[in-house]
Amino acid sequence: MGEPLSDIIALLRPRTVFSKGISGAGRWGVRYSEFGEPSFCAVLEGACRLAVDGAPAIALEAGDFVLLPATPGFTMSSEIAPAAPTRLDPRAPVATGGELRHGRPDGPPDVRLLGGYFVFDSPDAALWVSLLPALVHVRGVARLATLVRLVGEESLAERPGRELVLGRLVEVMLIEALRSTTAADTPPGLLRGLGDPQLGAALRRMHDAPERAWTVVELARAAGLSRSVFFERFSRTVGLAPMAYLLSWRMALAKALLRRRELDVAEVAERVGYGSASTFSTAFRRHVGEPPSRYARGDARPSSGLTAA
Repeated sequence: MGEPLSDIIALLRPRTVFSKGISGAGRWGVRYSEFGEPSFCAVLEGACRLAVDGAPAIALEAGDFVLLPATPGFTMSSEIAPAAPTRLDPRAPVATGGELRHGRPDGPPDVRLLGGYFVFDSPDAALWVSLLPALVHVRGVARLATLVRLVGEESLAERPGRELVLGRLVEVMLIEALRSTTAADTPPGLLRGLGDPQLGAALRRMHDAPERAWTVVELARAAGLSRSVFFERFSRTVGLAPMAYLLSWRMALAKALLRRRELDVAEVAERVGYGSASTFSTAFRRHVGEPPSRYARGDARPSSGLTAA
């Protein structure tokens, strides 16, 4: 632990990757309704247009990578001659193998894509996804192109260890895509906070030592800011107040430790900054909705609520 972006991706636990080749030729357009799960698309050849609900339309070209952490509704179309979009259900079963073709069925394609989706196993996925940009568009990062190709190959293969390999590849792909995003261009959230050298220092301190009894004054000192400036800047940039972020991070760690069933409640309490099991249990119940002992037994109901300290 200690690097916030890597920590959170690891806790999100991505798995179950599906990917498929997609091509388009001539006039075409498709409209997908909101999906909710994370999805990605890489442009292998040619160009097209993407319009995600709530964001300006963008032109995609070869070498581009798009990540939608929660996949709202979107429209994709030919760059040269868009057509009225055909509505498609993102949850409809899709045949494996082959390539999904849009527009003219014959002849060479104008664009070739690799698209896919996966799921997050974390019960706190909604919380952490809310701190990521709704749309990540990365251009010209060769490492991402290599990772996407490996994900595509592995998702189609039936080799031993497939799920483990895919999970690790997707973790690396997510980190590479998110850290390639210019923080100044992102909305309030974790990336923007990490892109601020002073706030990034405070975030790393929280992740390095979640067991420490941090105060806003101490975190402000780590950031080299006054208490009032730090509190306002952190809240505006990250989208959560400092203590609310720290509490959410501690509870996410506690859930992960409890799921492993390697430590008792008192040991988990100590790892995440609580002086006693009873104090931790009270905070955990308030945040999650049930006591840690029940959560550890596997009776937990996912919760993504934010609770201020």
